[in-house]
Amino acid sequence: MYDYVIQPFVEMVEAPDFLLQVLWEGLVSGILYALIALGFVLIFRSSRIFNFAQGIMVVFAALTLVGLHAMGVPAWIAVAATLFVMFLLAVAIERVVLRPLVGQPDIILFMATIGITLFLIGLGEIIFGGENKVMITEELGIPTGDFVLEPWGGLLILQHLDITVVVVATLLVGALLAFLNYTRMGRAIRALGDDHQAALSVGISLQTIWVLVWFIAGIIALVTGIAWGARAGVSFALEVIAYKALPVLMLGGLESITGAIIGGLMIGILEKLFEIYWGQPFLGGNTETWFAFVLALIVLLFRPQGLFGERIIERV
Repeated sequence: MYDYVIQPFVEMVEAPDFLLQVLWEGLVSGILYALIALGFVLIFRSSRIFNFAQGIMVVFAALTLVGLHAMGVPAWIAVAATLFVMFLLAVAIERVVLRPLVGQPDIILFMATIGITLFLIGLGEIIFGGENKVMITEELGIPTGDFVLEPWGGLLILQHLDITVVVVATLLVGALLAFLNYTRMGRAIRALGDDHQAALSVGISLQTIWVLVWFIAGIIALVTGIAWGARAGVSFALEVIAYKALPVLMLGGLESITGAIIGGLMIGILEKLFEIYWGQPFLGGNTETWFAFVLALIVLLFRPQGLFGERIIERV
């Protein structure tokens, strides 16, 4: 019992520099999980649609960026062009998929997002092929070196790429929160999420909001795709990484932006701590593939709406 419970904490105290390294890597992963979860939350709040396609949107955005650059388009022009492609995708999804399904049961809309996922997978493979690609990190000016620190006489390595990811993701989240709280369209998105019927009765356009939130989800997908692609390459396997946001949603609540951010950070840090101090020594490693889901399940047993979700009370 000592080895399983006490020893990991002893190791944390004896090697605080290594603990900082683990916490830093968990923080970087957690921020990326939170970003993806924000895409899910925004679409769910505005339309009550669980967007199963968010994961493939990350892949499609990254593939589009790399593909355009491979065709000779300069890196930052390729970024702008990819954003335009994601806007066109948002318009197409609203016009072709969502608008005809207004008023249909939630399960129909969910199945529609599965259809979008399969369509984007096929389209991506036809246009870009199925082989792995390298993210254009240097062409975008993203630094690739590292800082080496020596806290408590130990060693702490901070990759420039990870620092850039943290800074950009923090700025993006801050800009998104400012947009939702201080702009007319942002308040319209929040109003639609709080009460669909009341929002529609005061003239808020459902179609405009849907295009906007899907485009914002596309922007988030592009930033996440660049970050993950720079770390692990660009391939359809990124879709699986994107679904690590699902336990973040279960933990933080499907409608809570705050929950998505805090839930992402919690899962990123806790899964890394568990993997290093418990998973590898006692469970053979690879616990990062399931730890977040088990943690979310435990939370749901005691709080079904998530830590930051609103309790739903139905009167009968």
